[in-house]
Amino acid sequence: MLKKVPQPLTFLLLIISVNFLTGKQAIASGQARETIFYNISPTGVSVYQDMGPVEFRGRKTNLVIFKTQVAGFRDTEKIYSDPETRLPLWIERNLLIWLDKEYLTEEYVKDKNLLIITKFKNGKKVGEYQFKRSGPINNAVLLPFSLRKIHDLRIGWSYKIRVPNEFEVKLVSIEDVTVPAGKFKAYHFISTPHKFEIWLSVDKLRLPVKIKGAGGYPYMLMMKKYIPVREK
Repeated sequence: MLKKVPQPLTFLLLIISVNFLTGKQAIASGQARETIFYNISPTGVSVYQDMGPVEFRGRKTNLVIFKTQVAGFRDTEKIYSDPETRLPLWIERNLLIWLDKEYLTEEYVKDKNLLIITKFKNGKKVGEYQFKRSGPINNAVLLPFSLRKIHDLRIGWSYKIRVPNEFEVKLVSIEDVTVPAGKFKAYHFISTPHKFEIWLSVDKLRLPVKIKGAGGYPYMLMMKKYIPVREK
């Protein structure tokens, strides 16, 4: 029988997902189309890599590899998503939490608006959790990158997302923001309820240059370096 995650664990899973490794050890095998390095405040590093189109379970998908390292915590995620909508389809996560290894899978059942998270330890299944929502379920890592596809952005623009809890994301301003990679003019998005903020560069790349988490587990993700899409 599928079980529902208690509310505190639901929020913890969200925070782990959005705790967006820099350095050579973070680079995935193969050549990424795009790589973005981030510093995490108060302490940590991460790297986002778009590996481009791949075939997964007989269908065309897009693969993103996302690695995070903070004190006592490491997470490597392989995220398969729909190339058009960027909505997640399947995620594999290898976690190391204070020397304790875990493996998670996340299955997104699109036609049922259902997310099933399965947890394994030492090769054995130890838990399964179900999230049923009223609409498509997004992924916290992919969310800022999905916003890059919105062309007609104006102050006041908003839409609802589920990660898996429901939020409204609203564009509240265009402002200057400074991160290790430099100074950018950026679109500033805020969620309601107020759990996170996202800054996207106002240019053709729409880079997520800064991401801020609020609430009981505050964090700041700031872009350090961008390696552009490779030329074919």
